[in-house]
Amino acid sequence: MTEAIQTTALTSLHIENGARMVPFAGYSMPVQYPDGVLKEHLHTRAKAGLFDVSHMGQALVSGEDAGAALEKLIPIDILDLPVGEQRYGFFTNANGGIEDDLMVSRWPEGLMVVVNAACKDNDFAYLAANMSGDAELSILQDLALIALQGPAAKDVLFRLGHDLSDMGFMQCREIEIKGISCRMSRSGYTGEDGFEISVNNQQAQALARILQADPDCAWIGLGARDSLRLEGGMCLYGHDIDTTTTPIEAAIGWAISPARRSGGLREGGFVGADIILPQMPANISRKRVGLKPQGKAPIREGTEIFDQLENPIGAVTSGGFSPSLGQPIAMGYINKQNAKLGTTVYAMVRGKLLEIEVSTSVFVTNNFYRL
Repeated sequence: MTEAIQTTALTSLHIENGARMVPFAGYSMPVQYPDGVLKEHLHTRAKAGLFDVSHMGQALVSGEDAGAALEKLIPIDILDLPVGEQRYGFFTNANGGIEDDLMVSRWPEGLMVVVNAACKDNDFAYLAANMSGDAELSILQDLALIALQGPAAKDVLFRLGHDLSDMGFMQCREIEIKGISCRMSRSGYTGEDGFEISVNNQQAQALARILQADPDCAWIGLGARDSLRLEGGMCLYGHDIDTTTTPIEAAIGWAISPARRSGGLREGGFVGADIILPQMPANISRKRVGLKPQGKAPIREGTEIFDQLENPIGAVTSGGFSPSLGQPIAMGYINKQNAKLGTTVYAMVRGKLLEIEVSTSVFVTNNFYRL
């Protein structure tokens, strides 16, 4: 029996704005609006894009032992995370693989965890099964999540009465927008400055209408969300990271807090630490890299990569056209000996080997706001 497609609190608003809706992670989600993916992408880079990310899972872990409980599952420093700050992390498995990536933020009453939509049921079951001592999980099903991304995002909120010049990247706070209570972090998935705003489902449409009324704002769908995150070098779970890739192979070992690394104050203590920590900083056989095709043909997920002797050395995990650069870009995994920046490798496309340059995975400089 096919499971029914779910909707978010903003679904009818997307339809009202002409969105083309598609099934995604069990939800009906907007893939694009009438202007199309290219214009949506460039609008976000130039002004401010609105994204419905309410399909993602939000939960609160509370109690005196909340931080200790999460540190057994996530290799970041949670015990010392101050109120009003957020960190990126991931659940790992016994083989060192990544079960999901996520955000953790501290609020006065506990730790907010935001996880990917496709993984959230498994994530919440996993969290619930691993609460111990004075730690309790509450799944927050009554919340929507709206991302406001782009260089004008701060200006949109300023015009609504909020000067956020004292709020840095990965900080969070409670605000009111025209009487609507919100919780907001300065973060996002585009590489631009921006905010992710958590709001009650019943007030989500009212808040979205207030934001979309600003002349700098436009609705952005999943299509442009994907091209924006690829330009910014950000991993997509289930594609660039998964249960078979370790954080070190994925080049996101930077997210493992110093306190949790070998020699740190609370070294290890998380699932898969015996596999992951010995890999740091780069004791691995393969690595995620950026890939710049030297022609105009895009290389897509699954495309095999070869060295100069035509030996297979890896594969593409995400690929497409960069609207900002006007050229194809990709990322993928290749063996370590070919992973040096500037190395020439080859992709097999329609029976032909196309030249590719190994590059940084951040194709468009990130514009996060730092104090």
